[in-house]
Amino acid sequence: MSEMRIVGKPRTKIDAVSKVTGAAKYGDDMMLPRMAYGKLLRSTQPHAYIRRIDVSRARALPGVLDVITGKDLPIHYGVLPNNQDETALAMDRVRYIGEPVAAVAALDERTAERACDLIEVEYEPIKPLLTMEDALAPNAGRIHDWTRTPNAHKIVSLEFGDVEAAFGRADLVREDTFLYEGNSHVPLETHAVVAKFEGGHLTLWSGTQVPHYVQRALAQVLNIPHGHVRVILPAIGGGFGGKSEPLSFEFCASELSRRTGRPVKIVLTREEQFYTHRGRHPAKMWMKTGVKRDGELTGLAVKIFLDGGAFSSFGIASTYYTGALTPITYKVPAYKFDGVRVFTNKPPCGPKRGHGGPQPRFGFEIQLDKLAEDLGMDPIALRRRNLVEPYSTTVNSLRITSCGLSECIAQVEKGSGWQERRGKMPPGKGLGFAASAYLSGTGTTMWHPDLPHSGAHVQIDRGGAITVFCGSAEIGQGSDHLLAALVAEELGVYPEDVRVVAGDTGITPVDLGSYSSRVTFMSGNATLKATGELKAKLLEAASRVLETAPEELEFGDYEIHDRNDHANSIKLVDAIVRAEAQFGTLGATGSYSPPRLGGNYRGSVIGTSPAYSFTACVAQVDVDADTGEVRVEKLWVAHDCGRALNPTLVHGQIQGCAYMGVGEALMETQQIDGRGLHMSPSLLEYHLPTSIETPEIETILVQAIDPEGPYGAKEAGEGPQNPIVPAITNAVYQATGVRFDETPLSADKVYRALHKKKGQRETTLTIPEFRFPEPERPTPREYYGDCS
Repeated sequence: MSEMRIVGKPRTKIDAVSKVTGAAKYGDDMMLPRMAYGKLLRSTQPHAYIRRIDVSRARALPGVLDVITGKDLPIHYGVLPNNQDETALAMDRVRYIGEPVAAVAALDERTAERACDLIEVEYEPIKPLLTMEDALAPNAGRIHDWTRTPNAHKIVSLEFGDVEAAFGRADLVREDTFLYEGNSHVPLETHAVVAKFEGGHLTLWSGTQVPHYVQRALAQVLNIPHGHVRVILPAIGGGFGGKSEPLSFEFCASELSRRTGRPVKIVLTREEQFYTHRGRHPAKMWMKTGVKRDGELTGLAVKIFLDGGAFSSFGIASTYYTGALTPITYKVPAYKFDGVRVFTNKPPCGPKRGHGGPQPRFGFEIQLDKLAEDLGMDPIALRRRNLVEPYSTTVNSLRITSCGLSECIAQVEKGSGWQERRGKMPPGKGLGFAASAYLSGTGTTMWHPDLPHSGAHVQIDRGGAITVFCGSAEIGQGSDHLLAALVAEELGVYPEDVRVVAGDTGITPVDLGSYSSRVTFMSGNATLKATGELKAKLLEAASRVLETAPEELEFGDYEIHDRNDHANSIKLVDAIVRAEAQFGTLGATGSYSPPRLGGNYRGSVIGTSPAYSFTACVAQVDVDADTGEVRVEKLWVAHDCGRALNPTLVHGQIQGCAYMGVGEALMETQQIDGRGLHMSPSLLEYHLPTSIETPEIETILVQAIDPEGPYGAKEAGEGPQNPIVPAITNAVYQATGVRFDETPLSADKVYRALHKKKGQRETTLTIPEFRFPEPERPTPREYYGDCS
């Protein structure tokens, strides 16, 4: 670390000044000549046939340029290739309130809104299915006719080892049911796009996390050549997973531009953002865990029901993730997972920060706390008894490389004074613990699995200017800075000297996007590979001048010198000129594909990753018994991120995760009422933590260097959120003596539990009735030996 100039050192992001001064241009900041404005008409029914749409009055309104309906964009799309079940505008049926039905382009936004009001839609209502229980009922109607089991989008049933025998070996077996409410991403910036169709070519400026996926979908739906579509990212005001798939307004703006011959801008209101959704799945979970008297786990069985809303989105992956990620943190000798994602007549759910992790982690970490109490053990001691080991294989055939979880636990235990303070705090105060793990990028891709996951091109001109081209999406996490820092470290310059061109499908190599915490690992490795080729050429050119072998040379500040005699040096720009003379124009391309991983069963690649991060959290809470208000006083969060390429950015990501976890633990919920209406579609009603509710957050970096990550780095953008909610919930139990098996811990819910009258019947959480198929029982695949 001491030999590195850039990597491992805290630095300000290269785009920080433009962000804080307002110079950065976001989607809604874009203004093009002759630009028109688009608006979407949305369904007022949760489930209905569309019998008639009359747009004649809207077309006649002065200032209206065009109106389109479902028949104008009939081609289906979806982010996953095997679930193409959406159209840009509803065709003959609507499946949730807020589903787009028609789109208008006008000379100004006000006129477009008035035109939407003039469109007449005749609906024939169908009985809506607003709960998973209703959707899975024997006589329920089908939301999609193609589902084999009515309204069951995806069913997974897997068993690794003999779970019943494992329970038979246990000294104690617990069963519990949990509820994790769905919630929304709430990025500061709502969705905004500008489309320009000109000369048969489409350019779309969109604040998406997946520009190349959007490019593919636009070509498909608009039926134009893939190479005629260019997607460019403006500055993006946060995503958190909500901008990681093609969405209706992108197609509508593009088609309206094609028809009108003008650029068209569509910006969603906050209410529209909530109905577009794609947020965290509500989950009902049943868990059964067996344990020996000494705390050793013998087996785990899980049933998870995900409320997917009306369309597929990432649903297949979501279902597998909730099962695959649970055994990563602890050694589980036998494991059974049953999962089903259910279609309901609500806004579609998708990936949110920590995709697939928070729901099962919430239930499992609370159940482990209960088991520890039943055994008379310290909750941390029980976890330590079962920690996954570095360079091992999980029961479901996931490969673990570096693992700093033990150190993470030690750090938060010490920092919080766990051993000295737990159980000895004043009434209403308590400490809670939880741990977790997460992906450093998914090991599979949704399209073309044999192609690289990330590509980068680095070029150097003879004046010394260095430019990195990469398709990754800068969504505020610092990916542009990361790429610049890696190149700067390799070539002896500083990040501010490196220009990054990212998120432009017209001029950058393909990158799959910013999701699953993949950019550091995958885009970083691709960039290093490209830079390595240029580095070798520069060293070769310098060696001729310095009369020293290339392997004896190294880069310093804007120079290349003999590692044993720094005075024997050449300026970097001079080396560049000589290298160009020797090799021609200096440019190199690198790509990265993760190793082929996964077990011997269907869906085994979902959950694989070239490396996993690990996190431990202790939460300290104060509960007001008179009001039921829970106040999180402090969080200690230790995260194994591999090498911290920029500690400032890693600390920021951990704090952001902790903040979002506090919101999901205490207040956030995307609730739909019995009519199918969103109960809190604005920031007035949808509660988020303010600076008042946000606790002190102590972040601790644990750097278990990973052999496959760029400079040993792993992810930091999602994993730290997963243990926050269960840690807070476990702390509330320590503070009150009352267990909570559901989120959020709102004041009214806590108050009722604390003041429950004697003899009052307790509300019992249940899971829907559903018969899972006989599980697939795959043979294990081992990478480093048997971890059980």
